[in-house]
Amino acid sequence: MDDLASRLADVDARISDAARAAGRDPSELTRIVVTKFHPAALISELYALGVRDVGENRQQELTAKRAELGGLAGVRWHFIGQAQTNKARAVRAAADVVHSVDRQRIADALHAASGEDERVLDVLLQVNLTDDPARGGVAPDELESLAEYTAGLSSLRVRGLMAVAPLEERPAAAFARLADYSARLRTVVPDAGWISAGMTADFAEAIAAGATHLRIGSAITGQRPPRG
Repeated sequence: MDDLASRLADVDARISDAARAAGRDPSELTRIVVTKFHPAALISELYALGVRDVGENRQQELTAKRAELGGLAGVRWHFIGQAQTNKARAVRAAADVVHSVDRQRIADALHAASGEDERVLDVLLQVNLTDDPARGGVAPDELESLAEYTAGLSSLRVRGLMAVAPLEERPAAAFARLADYSARLRTVVPDAGWISAGMTADFAEAIAAGATHLRIGSAITGQRPPRG
């Protein structure tokens, strides 16, 4: 716990420093701790340290951990992995926020999964910052049409954008484009101001470009345990 607390405090201090360097208020930022492959017990330890936003990449892990830790009041569960239509019902049941809506079929599946549940699901549109169509994310020239379509689904609330910086490019340049895409999104959905960007290696650049939600994993959680 002491090591975990130290790592969390160190990352939070670095986030605050980066925010102030960019002329931003650190309180504007949401730090999501990504707990992929770690046991649910680690989330309980993080909770005791004040963490309330947790991210998972895999639906099975998200579902299992939320079921095990349902007694932790106030935790907001973020699904940040690639969404699949056949898992939409399970994702919707376990997630408070879905970061990876990148096509109409995913939006439709999440909407259809609402059933009689009147809860509105917060979603972000994932944008592809590369020229490779095989990468996750909607192509930038299709962003507005996807935003308009998704915003028209009554059980979904478009909150903003998500993206991953390409490995082959400087993060600052990629995140600058993402900031432009965010401005374009807000011409369609004016209050969709969230920008989910920045991980352990590039969150300072993301903050400088206007990110509001940071997805931090190993810098806080430590090395991932081997998959069983």
